[in-house]
Amino acid sequence: MTATRVPGLPLIENGWLISTNPASGEEAVALVAMAAPRLVVEIGTFTGYSALAMAGGLPEGGRIVTCELSSERADFARSWFDRSPLGERIDLRVGPALDTVAAVQGPYDFVFIDADKEGYTGYYEAVVPKLSPRGLIVVDNTLRDGDVADPMDDGDRAMAAFNAHVHDDPRTENVTLTVRDGVTLIRRAGTAP
Repeated sequence: MTATRVPGLPLIENGWLISTNPASGEEAVALVAMAAPRLVVEIGTFTGYSALAMAGGLPEGGRIVTCELSSERADFARSWFDRSPLGERIDLRVGPALDTVAAVQGPYDFVFIDADKEGYTGYYEAVVPKLSPRGLIVVDNTLRDGDVADPMDDGDRAMAAFNAHVHDDPRTENVTLTVRDGVTLIRRAGTAP
């Protein structure tokens, strides 16, 4: 089985789950295509599936900087980037995401966060000041199968705290979609449509 918009990338390769759902690739392409970003920052590359999907929605000259802490996962993702004609749009950085965010100048037009849940608030705080006036932050897994309502583990508690932090932040506006495991869309407060 292959996912659309990411030709040749299987859902499972060598025991690595590439994506839980082919629709997630379509979602990423649609959001990026609507935003037409020049610069996308992805926090959490994992297998590279979402970076390749988002690259398919970039306008001419658009690029993605994707952050991955694990060199093993980065090598796996890079192997797919190297095989794809979309790979030239992707700059994979290995190391702590906060270091990469500090090094990559803004403005960021689109940010996708899907990494360690305990780090979400720190990632959010690092990218908000670099967000372009019409920029969009997309955060995955914000509902945790509904467990944020009654947190069962550290990841659930971290996500509940993140959601409260974003909700209480006067700098931004947000909406959480009940797509898959919860996707929150965030933009600067007062941004004209």
